[in-house]
Amino acid sequence: MRSYPLVIIILLMGFAIMSFNPTDTGVENENTIVNKGLTDFKSRLEQLKTDVHQFSEDKISLEDLQKSLSNARNSYKEVEFYIAYHYPEFSKTHLNAAPLFHIEAAGTSAYTLPPEGLQVLDELIFSDEAAEKKEEIKTITNFLYNSYASFYLSSVKNGLSKGNNKTLPLRIELIRIYTLGVTGFDTPGSLNVSEEAGHALLGMKKYINNDVYFKNYSVQKANGILTESIDYLSKNKDFETFDRIEFYKKYIQPLYEEFGNWDGNSDDLKEFSGWNVKSKNLFASDFLDPYFYTLLKSSEDNPDLRTLGKEIFYDQNLSDNSKMSCATCHLPENAFTDLKTKSQSNVEGKTVLRNSPSLYNAVFAKRFFYDLRAFYLEQQAEHVIYNEDEFNTSYESIIKKLKTKPEYKKAFRAAFKNGEISKENFSKALSSYVASLYSFESDFDKFMRNEKEISDDAKKGYNLFMGKANCATCHFAPHFSGLVPPFFNENESEVLGVTKKPLNQLPIELDTDKGRVNSPVKKENSWIYENSFKTVTVRNIALTKPYFHNGAFNTLEEVMDFYNEGGGEGAGLKMKNQTLPADKLNLTQIEIKQVIAFLNTLTDISQTKK
Repeated sequence: MRSYPLVIIILLMGFAIMSFNPTDTGVENENTIVNKGLTDFKSRLEQLKTDVHQFSEDKISLEDLQKSLSNARNSYKEVEFYIAYHYPEFSKTHLNAAPLFHIEAAGTSAYTLPPEGLQVLDELIFSDEAAEKKEEIKTITNFLYNSYASFYLSSVKNGLSKGNNKTLPLRIELIRIYTLGVTGFDTPGSLNVSEEAGHALLGMKKYINNDVYFKNYSVQKANGILTESIDYLSKNKDFETFDRIEFYKKYIQPLYEEFGNWDGNSDDLKEFSGWNVKSKNLFASDFLDPYFYTLLKSSEDNPDLRTLGKEIFYDQNLSDNSKMSCATCHLPENAFTDLKTKSQSNVEGKTVLRNSPSLYNAVFAKRFFYDLRAFYLEQQAEHVIYNEDEFNTSYESIIKKLKTKPEYKKAFRAAFKNGEISKENFSKALSSYVASLYSFESDFDKFMRNEKEISDDAKKGYNLFMGKANCATCHFAPHFSGLVPPFFNENESEVLGVTKKPLNQLPIELDTDKGRVNSPVKKENSWIYENSFKTVTVRNIALTKPYFHNGAFNTLEEVMDFYNEGGGEGAGLKMKNQTLPADKLNLTQIEIKQVIAFLNTLTDISQTKK
């Protein structure tokens, strides 16, 4: 953790959220349980604030302070389903932000700001440095309390927001519990995952049993599962031995499906989230909506359009020298990668800057390229088209070529009502094909859907991936990429300290590619993004070597060794802002093999969207 300069704290205070959207408060009974939860959380924060000051004066022990924080966090968890759903930005930024510096825009400017809230306090108060960080703990706690107090007063005065579908917050919370809760992402210091998950489920149980709205539904089945799940969590508290497979199959998935049956198809999130509310399983192919991530609309997509996009994808004549197509760097037999350290350029003997990522599930992203310089799928293609080392051409040139081909004229007439060969239609066709490249029929997906078995080593490897090995705090389930749950509407990049060569090859040196800090997105030219790269999916990882942006690691064993050592900083390199914890994971060789066994179950190159 880094200290908070006074000027930054003052600046941050200026950005505290102080206003909310007032809504109708006519149905007071429906919000009774939420109001009680909000009030309890405020009381817990008041106590935490008092205890932090007592701790700073050596009047209470660290253990007492840790208990006070746990009480506050548990109280928050009981109303998190409501706050984090209706006020997601406030919750994410001010109440429970990840303990990482971040960029916040203000008009045409952007500021690099420190994190704040419960996660930051969890990491600090449960660290070995708590006694030396008393002032920092006090500052963060005071700011947390003030931010929430403003929110609380506003909610009392103006009322709370209410959406059209009251079970969506519950289903989103189930996703949050499984993807951010039991992985330890949300509790980086205490790893108090079972207790907090139990309180989150308890809050949901109170809600469905006390809110007038749910009197219209039979809540008996959900109540039974909630009671059993809370009991299960109370009996399985060890972070490393917690069985995330059993927890998902017995409790999370049945609740997720049951809640999904209550409110029909009402969707308050379609403009905000990539999550498909109609899905029944986190590991099903329809869990995310591809059309949230592309300019192409569902109503525009069709088989003829995908066929046209596929023809474009494999057409070398579209590049300036007529020797390069999309498939040059994205071969289907290699999960749409090229098995090269860095992909070839259009100039013989020259490569492009980075390794070629897989295109399977590539549509499920809000940012593209390793440096996140593109904001949508169509823009990604645009960068390739104009890049001097790749297609080295323009849309005008491509459209001119297409118009000379009778087969393309026919294909565009079949795909579009107007039959026009244009930049817009070209982009839609290419997007349609790339968006059809699904990979959700792996052995592991089928296992989590109870359709087949996998090995005991793979099961153990998954639990390691989601727990001790710390993989799922960056490669979030179920997509296993940096697409952040539970709303799946932003991408993370990470500073790993990737080296020029695997750690078993001396000397150990930091790769020279600076990554995101040098991207064309000027507001992100901050020191926090130096050596930062997009977290790509590990699905099909068995087919996509070599690994990392520089293609310097040839085996999964080398990759696991890198993470096991704590990345570049853990290996002894000086890093400004490594976001990967530098602590060694202490995985045994058997455990490493088990993680790899799990990763091998994520292979699936058989499907495209029908």
